[in-house]
Amino acid sequence: MPNPTAAILIIGDEILTGRTREGNAHHLAGELVKVGFDLRQIRVISDDHATIVAAVRELAAGHDQLFTSGGIGPTHDDITADAVAEAFDRPISVRADARAILATHYAARRVEFTEARLRMARIPDGAALIDNPVSGAPGFTIGNCHVMAGVPNIFQAMVAGLLPRLAGGAPLLSRNWQLMVAEAAIADDLRTLATAHPEVSFGSYPFVTEGNYGTNLVVRCTDPAALEAAFAALKAAFPEGQ
Repeated sequence: MPNPTAAILIIGDEILTGRTREGNAHHLAGELVKVGFDLRQIRVISDDHATIVAAVRELAAGHDQLFTSGGIGPTHDDITADAVAEAFDRPISVRADARAILATHYAARRVEFTEARLRMARIPDGAALIDNPVSGAPGFTIGNCHVMAGVPNIFQAMVAGLLPRLAGGAPLLSRNWQLMVAEAAIADDLRTLATAHPEVSFGSYPFVTEGNYGTNLVVRCTDPAALEAAFAALKAAFPEGQ
């Protein structure tokens, strides 16, 4: 049975303008591999309500799980929660359990619980909360869409709590073989190997070090036996590697 599919939606003008370097998708992609999700798409979009609604509807319909990052904070341009609520045709309002979590968090730190901070307790009807052990403000899951913060350490903490709740598949395994040979020089032989092992993914990644061309060859598969057979064939075809 194939692994469940996933998509990642990164939301934020700061990513598209280059002000902020995006790292949440990179982190989540690595975690999804470990728990058996087949990541099919990563998309970055602006803080525009209609754009978010359209993207959430499309990606949620086309994948088993959709993960979003960004736009659930206290400021005027944090519009993701409202857009996701519209995408799933749900009303949104301040929810008692989310409000209580925030109230407790700010009281423990003797920080004023302002109207702006209260915005982070607005949750679509029927959604399940995603715990935020860093700053209190919860994310939420509605349908197959998981809405999380954009701040990297908060996002990573949310992911750590969320993924064990989801039914994944077989972890994607990989082996690496490095050659100090230009990619073009091995392309034909690599194509022959890929044809002989259709159940395994072969990737080639060129690099240059001290003026010398090299290629990292990576084999990937969820079946350990098929992976090892393909890797053995790869090493036999390119014995000069390491």
